[in-house]
Amino acid sequence: MKNIWKCAGILLCLASAVKISYAQNKSLVNTTKSPFAQLSSVDMGNVTWTNGFWADRFKVCRDTMIPNLWRVYTDPKISHAYRNFEIAAGLDTGSHEGPPFHDGDFYKLFEAVASMYASTRDAKLDELMDKTITVIAKAQRADGYIHTPTIIEERKHTGKEKAFNDRLNFETYNLGHLMTAACVHYRATGKTTLLKVAIKATDYLYKFYKTASPELARNAICPSHYMGVIEMFRTTRDPKYLELAKSLINIRGLMENGTDDNQDRIPFRQQTQAMGHAVRANYLFAGAADVYAETGDTTLMHTLNLMWNDVVNRKMYITGGCGSLYDGVSPDGTSYNPNDVQKVHQAYGRDYQLPNFTAHNETCANIGNVLWNWRMLQITGKAQYADVMELALYNSVLSGISLSGRNFLYTNPLNYSDDLPFSQRWSKDRVGYIRLSNCCPPNVVRTIAEVSDYAYSVSDKGLWFNLYGGNTLSARLKDGTPIKLTQTTNYPWDGKITIRLDEVPGDKAFSIFLRIPGWCKGAGIKMAGQPVPQLDTSPGAYSQLNAVWRKGMVIELNLPMPVTMMEANPLVEETRNQVAVKRGPVVYCLESADLAKGQKLFNIALSAQNELKPEMMMIDNSNIMSLTGKADVRNEANWKNQLYKEVSTPKRNAVDVRLIPYFAWGNRGHVGMETWLPLDR
Repeated sequence: MKNIWKCAGILLCLASAVKISYAQNKSLVNTTKSPFAQLSSVDMGNVTWTNGFWADRFKVCRDTMIPNLWRVYTDPKISHAYRNFEIAAGLDTGSHEGPPFHDGDFYKLFEAVASMYASTRDAKLDELMDKTITVIAKAQRADGYIHTPTIIEERKHTGKEKAFNDRLNFETYNLGHLMTAACVHYRATGKTTLLKVAIKATDYLYKFYKTASPELARNAICPSHYMGVIEMFRTTRDPKYLELAKSLINIRGLMENGTDDNQDRIPFRQQTQAMGHAVRANYLFAGAADVYAETGDTTLMHTLNLMWNDVVNRKMYITGGCGSLYDGVSPDGTSYNPNDVQKVHQAYGRDYQLPNFTAHNETCANIGNVLWNWRMLQITGKAQYADVMELALYNSVLSGISLSGRNFLYTNPLNYSDDLPFSQRWSKDRVGYIRLSNCCPPNVVRTIAEVSDYAYSVSDKGLWFNLYGGNTLSARLKDGTPIKLTQTTNYPWDGKITIRLDEVPGDKAFSIFLRIPGWCKGAGIKMAGQPVPQLDTSPGAYSQLNAVWRKGMVIELNLPMPVTMMEANPLVEETRNQVAVKRGPVVYCLESADLAKGQKLFNIALSAQNELKPEMMMIDNSNIMSLTGKADVRNEANWKNQLYKEVSTPKRNAVDVRLIPYFAWGNRGHVGMETWLPLDR
């Protein structure tokens, strides 16, 4: 008997000494082995921003955004997010403070740190993460459950809290962001410390859904965990995680009294249009795309195609923003019974219902649009998804954070004026901490830290260029052969892009796919200084260059980006006879800060023949491409206590105007702003 126990002890020691090996791919979203994804990402850290737009944003993220937000989240006088973990771990005393999704906020910030470490290899960040993981792990229950509001109450023996007792408590949302952060941390560092916490948590969630009642199973208020569970499957290859992800899709809409606010009134596969809460919808769509990439379930792709077409062609702002209404109703117009109508926060609203002054467009919804379209791009290799991803990144995502990287917007209106006779729910001046709902700041910071991971993809055929910017790439093609290149450009301010191949496979031909944005007409491509004959450069597609490449070869891509006046479908009644201005992927706006003294924002109109010219300027230490020209001035009559008046004849080309990128508005103090301007034909 002693020998048996001795042998068992030896085996146990040997087992504990074996290093656990998980999937070694280091990409942000790992579709390397996803059987129904056309593309996969290069590893985190393979892309280094060198100069230009994203290099500038990345530097602000590294030097200001992450350090500042970490200070905010670890200062209990401002935010209790980290202190909640310390209390749950028994390292401090007190009560939980902050919203129930505060754990998830902190996990998103942690993911930003891990992503930044992947690019910088900063030892201080690694040490910071190690210390933080120790606290998070200590806060976790032995059974894997971790949610600080519940655990703190359990430590106090109040009997007030039980796991999944309140379906609105954001437990699974928080767990989803833990899973994602853990996978990113593991891929960036090779350490399994946080991944082990996430494995225990995912195992707990798997067991919970195996035994939960239908009512309890509805604890999925904001489905970040759909993406998280799939990424855990991709990391560990544990089949039960894929089983869990599929069941999460199936369970939505199978219970009574579901809501569009929670995206579970209608089973996912029966949805025909996007409705309800925009953040939760976009996260759901992204998670369903992840499940499709692993399963090839065509019923999921059918619904995703319907949702994408509905959002992009009927419900998305020109900035890529999503969720037009502060408070909408759903279902709308489908029932004669008022009791069937549900109030929905930050709702998608009706088709073409896109107000500007009262646009909600939560930053998280716009980031959800990026997450969804990134996954659709990986599945299909279609440039239309990269177009939407780029549109949101340059406009409705970046507008959520100041150029300094210290202040944030929760909602992103397209117009703003102090003349509005009511106060809106959320500040239209960026603030350092959004009390009660600080979910957007860590989300936008992690997104900026990770933009480089969206820039390139690889497939069996070769290398894909998704986003342009000054950078170097050192990666491997799908077959493992190394490739290095240098991309030089001032995009998005200039459409000239030069690509120099610094290392290529020997005598093996492969393809380079260059994305021609949907907004670009007349794109040109040269190799070795000569135009490439019979090359398709149609807008909204990838141009394929196939060759046996040689070291030092140069590709020149020219994307003309004239100033363009855009109009909306006439069913968008808020923008009838108005125009928005775009140049390349960037949407522009007019700020009161650029008007002469005495001029009013509402009186400025643009002529259809207007010629706006690009002109660089500086706002808050950031280089910004503005557009300058002449504008018409309408009657400056006082509208106070006046609802209607006779139309006046505008003064043509009466004033000088300067438009700035929409994302840069509000960085020069409190201002009025318009994205849609009256049109004088």
